[in-house]
Amino acid sequence: MDLQKFIGETTDYDKKEALEERRPKSWLKSVSAFANGQGGVLIFGVTDDDRLTGVPDVKRVSERISEILKMKMQPVPDTRLQIHRISGLDILTLEVFPGQETPYYYAADGRLETYTRIGNESVLADAMTTKRLILRGRHSSWDILPSGYDFADFAFSKFRERYHTWTQHSFDEKNYESYGICNHEGQLSNAGALLADDSPIRFSRLFCTRWNGLDKTGGILEALDSAEYSGSIILLLENGLNFLRKHNHLMWKKLPASRLELPDYVERSVFEVLVNALVHRDYLEIGSEVHLDIFDDRLEIYSPGGMMDGTLIQNWELSDVPSKRRNPLLADIFGRLGYMERQGSGLGKIMEYYQAASNYTGEKLPVFYSAQTIFRVTLKNLNYRKEENVPRNVSRNVSRNVSRNVPREEWKKAIMEMIYSNSHVTRREMAERIGKNEKTVGRMIAQMGNVNYVGKGKNGHWELD
Repeated sequence: MDLQKFIGETTDYDKKEALEERRPKSWLKSVSAFANGQGGVLIFGVTDDDRLTGVPDVKRVSERISEILKMKMQPVPDTRLQIHRISGLDILTLEVFPGQETPYYYAADGRLETYTRIGNESVLADAMTTKRLILRGRHSSWDILPSGYDFADFAFSKFRERYHTWTQHSFDEKNYESYGICNHEGQLSNAGALLADDSPIRFSRLFCTRWNGLDKTGGILEALDSAEYSGSIILLLENGLNFLRKHNHLMWKKLPASRLELPDYVERSVFEVLVNALVHRDYLEIGSEVHLDIFDDRLEIYSPGGMMDGTLIQNWELSDVPSKRRNPLLADIFGRLGYMERQGSGLGKIMEYYQAASNYTGEKLPVFYSAQTIFRVTLKNLNYRKEENVPRNVSRNVSRNVSRNVPREEWKKAIMEMIYSNSHVTRREMAERIGKNEKTVGRMIAQMGNVNYVGKGKNGHWELD
């Protein structure tokens, strides 16, 4: 073992200057968390600031560690103890392997406690996390469990419609059981309940909001549009994409023989993010739904449930992120319906499609973030330009008034920024935002000379020469 690779702050090891025999919980909680997660290493004889102190009487300490593990851990995880001689000092490592019989408990004072790894800390698992670990230890998952609902009480028209679209065949009734949608007793699995047209799992809803501005505090008109969707998970996906299309404005670039469409967001990337959010979310987080939030400069999709192994996505190279499925049955069904690939390449596709966009620039790279109970993906608005040249008293928010003493050229810059951000912005909206009337805005646009309105009414859009 290369000991040096464990020196430094990472998520898969802990340093201990000495074995705390009277306070075994101080290090056994890490053993529990490592066994419940992706494994890890405890290093004895190293201080927090990476100074080597060594372990006196290392053989006795090794034996004592083995004894304490047998007395205090239920079940006892697979481990490997090794002694390393470095600079004349004995360093002891306890390697803990990922367990298959989760949860791994620390037993003391008549209590059983189990821990998980969040970032570089071992934290006490809450009731929901413990339930997930119990399911994993049984080689099961939430989506496979019986839902308590009868198959005969529900219809699956959206599922059957998608199956026919993808395969060009009708779905055979006898395949519901083989797909895992119901069992031989006619009871829906949780995955089957999610796929039903009128899904009885109410907390599987999708909330979509178009916010006014760069955050959720945009003045009187905080939300320009919002919708709440329920029903089949397939319908949630379709409605989410339709909400995106409604607010995914197009810019245009003239080419010698044609024009190039430049959307705010790459729909295929949003599709991949939304599929992952709906399929891989933690459905044990009752009362927490998937959210799609669109701001002036970005789109965010939030889903309940962090990384399954407790690591943080922002600490990974995306190409190295392991493919783990929280809801394997649901993921398998979505794979059969052509919504996702079974080998798990969603993150790579999100990046690939975004970077292939004609209006993509390096600062528009998608951002991935996770914590213990959340996963969020941020996609930047490819047409958004920072309002660096817009005077401070010019606001994008309808609710604010501005001074009439701002030079005309500054108003023109403000109008240009609004068009850059939204090619469908109306003269009325421009007038309200800069505190002028529509006729004045029209005259300013005419004076610019490089802005044209193509089409009629609400179906038209602005083009820049």
